[in-house]
Amino acid sequence: MAETHTPRAVSEVVDLVSALIRFDTSNTGELETTKGERECAQWVAQQLQEAGYETEYVESGAPGRGNVFARLRGADSSRGALMMHGHLDVVPAEAADWSVHPFSGAVRDGYVWGRGAIDMKDMVGMMLAVARQFKREGTVPPRDIVWAFVADEENGGRWGCQWLVEHRPDLFEGVTEAVGEVGGFSLTVPRPDGSERRLYLVETAEKGLGWMRLRAKARAGHGSFLHEDNAVTILAQAVARLGTHTFPLVVSDSVAEFLAAVAEESGLQFDPAAPDIEGQLAKLGTISRIIGATLRDTANPTMLRAGYKANVIPQTAEAVVDCRVVPGRQAEFEREVDALIGPDVEREWITKLDSYETTFDGHLVDAMNDAILAHDPAGRTVPYMLSGGTDAKAFAKLGIRCFGFAPLRLPPELDFTALFHGVDERVPVESLEFGTRVLEHFLLHS
Repeated sequence: MAETHTPRAVSEVVDLVSALIRFDTSNTGELETTKGERECAQWVAQQLQEAGYETEYVESGAPGRGNVFARLRGADSSRGALMMHGHLDVVPAEAADWSVHPFSGAVRDGYVWGRGAIDMKDMVGMMLAVARQFKREGTVPPRDIVWAFVADEENGGRWGCQWLVEHRPDLFEGVTEAVGEVGGFSLTVPRPDGSERRLYLVETAEKGLGWMRLRAKARAGHGSFLHEDNAVTILAQAVARLGTHTFPLVVSDSVAEFLAAVAEESGLQFDPAAPDIEGQLAKLGTISRIIGATLRDTANPTMLRAGYKANVIPQTAEAVVDCRVVPGRQAEFEREVDALIGPDVEREWITKLDSYETTFDGHLVDAMNDAILAHDPAGRTVPYMLSGGTDAKAFAKLGIRCFGFAPLRLPPELDFTALFHGVDERVPVESLEFGTRVLEHFLLHS
């Protein structure tokens, strides 16, 4: 396998990722209890400054919500700049559930362990390693690179990318394309001749993300009386209808291209019109959880709240529903939701972020594919849609074309998707070293 030697970046990437994980940047979704972002961002700024960067530290609308920006000038600054972005916050973790402490950054058994190891302090560490190497060695990339390390992604970016885009658009001046998380990882598929092919999934689309509050109101009363008008009952029935509903099948361009590529490599056939399409996707293994979720809108009830005493019928009952909407489906999705919950239930958006989709073509896509092939000749990049969301939703509002490309060559047996927000989150050391080499190659040819 051909290698581009990056001794400095490769030699320090594991230590950087481990150090990043040791910052407990748990995002609870509440300003009062979210912590660690300021300290982590300041440490990132220090690592960049040590290498010679001028950095800008910004708190995005609330104390402690730390963000760091730095720019590396390229050979042709008249070209649109490329932004490499990563978020510093992570979802919380219960230490008692883990094999190692989730904020230890332990390196053992060939893995770096801890909360954020794949979401997304692995990518942040690779970015830092390459950024430091470029600056120290005087490397001049083809175009300007903006390094962005941001807060609050795990809560939709209200106190991170959304605030920055609205209040500090100057930080993104000249940026035309951006690369972030949840893409570039490998999926190994068997080929008809008995060999295997590694497909590297480049994220070109994201479903819309919306957290919806449902509320039912009725007359309060004594729990022993007959109540035809009960807010808890009204809400529970609406939630059940919504939670058990199957939304229509929609195959976007990104999903269609992904399925076609997998079929071509594996010989497996996928008929999106077939009633058992989910069963067909199961042949892909664990990745089918993500791909299957991109075929339909979803509305999953996640929270319920009602009442304050066992013998009192409450006046109000509320639920929260996590909604993910296929690109182009928002208006129809809301019409379906209204029909399901009925006229006696109010709804409002707590958070509503648009879907995003771009095409799998152009110079930047070619550079991704070339970088993968330079370090894995048996690899192939393919587009896919993410069932969740990233900070790309905010950056797209500025007209920036966004991709997910955090390259990792993964062991075929690793259930990678289960590690996102999961217990014992970890990333292979070899994958980090591979990804650092690929990232350097990519940025030198972007």
